[in-house]
Amino acid sequence: MSFLLAHLLSLSALLLVIDTVLWHLAPFKHRVVRVGVRLALFLVFSALIINAGVSPLQAPLFADDSVAQTGATALGILWWLYAARVLTEVIGLILMRRIGHSGRLLQDVIGALVFLIAIVAAAGYVLELPVKGLLATSGVVAIVVGLALQSTLSDVFSGIVLNTTKPYQVDDWIVIDGVEGKVLDIDWRATHLLTSAGSTAVVPNSVAAKAKIVNLSRPSNMHGVSISIQVPNHIRPRRVLDALDRTLQGSSSLLLNPAPKAVLKEAGETMSEYVASGFITELGKKSEVRNQLFDLAHRHLEAAGISRQLDGVIEPSTRARALLDEVKIFRSLSENERDELARSMVPQQYAAGQVVLELGEVPDNLMVIATGVVSATVHDGDGHTEAGRMGPSEVMGEQSILTDTPSMATFTTLTSCIIYRIDKSLTRNCMEQRSEVGLALNKLQAVRQQNSRLALMAKPVHIKKNGFLSWLQKRQNV
Repeated sequence: MSFLLAHLLSLSALLLVIDTVLWHLAPFKHRVVRVGVRLALFLVFSALIINAGVSPLQAPLFADDSVAQTGATALGILWWLYAARVLTEVIGLILMRRIGHSGRLLQDVIGALVFLIAIVAAAGYVLELPVKGLLATSGVVAIVVGLALQSTLSDVFSGIVLNTTKPYQVDDWIVIDGVEGKVLDIDWRATHLLTSAGSTAVVPNSVAAKAKIVNLSRPSNMHGVSISIQVPNHIRPRRVLDALDRTLQGSSSLLLNPAPKAVLKEAGETMSEYVASGFITELGKKSEVRNQLFDLAHRHLEAAGISRQLDGVIEPSTRARALLDEVKIFRSLSENERDELARSMVPQQYAAGQVVLELGEVPDNLMVIATGVVSATVHDGDGHTEAGRMGPSEVMGEQSILTDTPSMATFTTLTSCIIYRIDKSLTRNCMEQRSEVGLALNKLQAVRQQNSRLALMAKPVHIKKNGFLSWLQKRQNV
């Protein structure tokens, strides 16, 4: 009997070693498998010590064998700790499956309470210590420790509140107490943020619970983007707002609903502040869209004859000449060459919705947008797909200038526009005098062809459904 008892106790101890090795070294890919294996080993361990005559609910009774008494006592205590560990893992698995990553903090707190209960139970049942006195003593110690760790405990309970209410989660972009970043982790003490500068900011949970939190990632498919522009007070607000409305229409990245809008935010003594805002679907493109809106706002304000300097307004008579300074393909021309080219430019007005250049048309002019927004659409087989939007200082018809080839897209005005036309022969003379003009036109053509291919690739492909129900429907039609 003594031999069998010794072997059962030894097997129980060996099982604890196996559990430890498997938990840390076994390549379990799924946490469910890991917890399941640990639960099975715990049940086997419980069966072994009970068959050996060791009960976790009472002190071991091996007074004749001091070695067996010590081993049985140790295994009885370890059973309670083992049970607490397995219970903590099961609770953690349930929390992770139900509430995700935020369940880690609750698992840690619940695990600490479970282990505390296990220690008290082991002391009362296995060691037969006076639990009441132990609880009284531990209560006093808990008060002392609680006062000493008041700020840390505040972080812990604040973390529980944050994980319960979920104002933010891992991978969200948020602003806490003026610090903006991506949430990397939420532990029992603090929230870890990855800032746009690439550094890590650690915000204590107690601070996050009291601070104003702005979650930039919610809702997930709608993110606000806005720009602020200051214009001198002597400019009529309606002119500025019309230019900013065209700015917003010039960006295809903005959602149509809710509709973008431009407002006069504040009128100061010398300058008025205007805000143009809209919504996008991808948070990662926010900086890119803001930069695009600033560029479009500059171009549309200049196109409307509005200068943001205090010294006033661009004269309408110089608009054609000022426009050439903004067109990239003519930057290599001298001042005199631009003056001469500006005198030959002919303006033409278009209403919203008019077609400026048809698909397959070979124009006789190079067209330069002075004001307004133009949409370029390409044929995709079933209909038309928008390849891009154009604004002031952008050109159309470059294919005709280079090789007399027809237009590969249809250009339609989205707003009322003024478009200048430059005769094809004059543009070709510029190409002969300045090789940089031809290179710029070829580069522009390559970029637009690439944009057209990307627009067609981005269009979702309609997948035909071929299944049992489709087969039945076809059979019924027959």
